[in-house]
Amino acid sequence: MYYRLFFLNLFLLFSFCSQAQKATELTLMTYNIYHGEDPYNLGKSNLREIADLILEIKPDLVAFQEVDSMTVRTQGFNDGRKLDVVKELGEMTGMQSFFAKAIDYSEGGYGEGLLSRLPVSFKSYSLPIPHGGEGRSMAVAEVELEKSKLLFAGTHFCHEFEENRMAQAMESIRILMDSDSPSILTGDFNFTSEEAAYNVISDHFTDAALDFGDPQLTYSSKDLNTRLDYFWLDKDSDWEIVSVEVFEVAYSDHLPVVIKVKLKD
Repeated sequence: MYYRLFFLNLFLLFSFCSQAQKATELTLMTYNIYHGEDPYNLGKSNLREIADLILEIKPDLVAFQEVDSMTVRTQGFNDGRKLDVVKELGEMTGMQSFFAKAIDYSEGGYGEGLLSRLPVSFKSYSLPIPHGGEGRSMAVAEVELEKSKLLFAGTHFCHEFEENRMAQAMESIRILMDSDSPSILTGDFNFTSEEAAYNVISDHFTDAALDFGDPQLTYSSKDLNTRLDYFWLDKDSDWEIVSVEVFEVAYSDHLPVVIKVKLKD
């Protein structure tokens, strides 16, 4: 009898430990999509190629930068119709979509987009521009996981002024750290690792590509080859970075970044 109880308790202990170590695995993507137009073939949409890439990768969450919504500009690559770009991508991939307007533009809006396969609610935040210039926003998805919630935020920092990028970094951190939920910040940050705004974020978040090793360049033009697109994982949560990959596709002047992570319960 004693031995039966001993082995039963041992089995229950192993079962408990196994459940305690369970982790949620997520595939995440960020992509600056050049407002939905092929930058190397102007007047041609890049949405079909982007949607096909998403269908191939099957990410759980996607952040887009440089997103048009119902602008005159979209008529030029959509047979004369105004297009809500992120809504179109959501319909093409079967994912929930959200647009966070940063500025009024071309009779419509311009800003950030999110897609989600998971149960989610969305919010939009304006980011500061103390030096002036183009308005910026951050799109946040509050994602329902099996045993917890996750904040997934996509943004696009100022391309002109370092003062703006610093203010936007500080505000993004403040918004995300105001919650007890694990958080991920991603997007096109328009800085390199030498800039002060990078260091401000890295005080609280882990640069996933750097932590995984050998970070790849994500932006290429005739004037500049560099890494501008990042995934940041909050340092208060228990993350395992499974993979980081930059896809060499010519659908935009940026390259899509995809990571796989495990969030331990």
